Amino acid sequence: MSASNPRFVWYELMTSDVAAAAAFYRGVLGWDSRDAGMGEPYALMLVGAAQVAGVMAIPTALAAIGRKPVWSGYVGVEDADAMAARVLQAGGKILRPGTDIPGIGRLAVVADPQGAAFMLFQPHPGDMPTMPAPGAPGTTGWHELHAVEGPSAFAFYAGLFGWGAGDAIDMGPAGTYQLFTIDGEPCGGMMTKMAEQPSPTWRYYFNVAAIDAAVERIGALGGQVIFGPQQVPGGNWIVNGLDPQGAEFSLVSTLK
Repeated sequence: MSASNPRFVWYELMTSDVAAAAAFYRGVLGWDSRDAGMGEPYALMLVGAAQVAGVMAIPTALAAIGRKPVWSGYVGVEDADAMAARVLQAGGKILRPGTDIPGIGRLAVVADPQGAAFMLFQPHPGDMPTMPAPGAPGTTGWHELHAVEGPSAFAFYAGLFGWGAGDAIDMGPAGTYQLFTIDGEPCGGMMTKMAEQPSPTWRYYFNVAAIDAAVERIGALGGQVIFGPQQVPGGNWIVNGLDPQGAEFSLVSTLK
């Protein structure tokens, strides 16, 4: 890994309709896509030639128990099994033990002590791709944890990954929004979730050129805006939405 502390390196949507979801995000985010050639539906989403995300079908076993479409984030690590063991020791859970993905790397699915799930990804040596410039449309610009209890969640991730504390923003009745940094760079925030949110979750914000134009594309392509547009501290504009299959997604832009 090129950075001294683990960071998010991949984003993946599990959905009920791979082709329809891929078409929606191509239209909203300007992504290109191509089939991964894995023998089952898996769309690789691209910014230019760079692969930035994947779209896969919800596995049959999960669909049978009612798993809904959802975005997940992968944190790149040197050793997926060793890091999964550390998650367990720190009070989290291993949801899927380390598994080899032929030709790609090793994956473990884990959850923090409050139940928010994320992936640990150990790439094959030299397999980390060159990414577009930070902030480019279609890349991921922010990572946000809605936790059962924000401060203890921050302590877990800081201890596990070495992430640092950035500014703490007072949101009044909504509590404190704690920014976190990776190698000194602000990369996201953590907060105590609102009471009406059913469970803790990570939320990923994709960059767009301008938020109002993106909102129009969401509606035209069958999606739904559930929050925003809203300007946030620092001046950026955000939107939270649902895609046509029901997965929640978020957008961020410097321009309204």
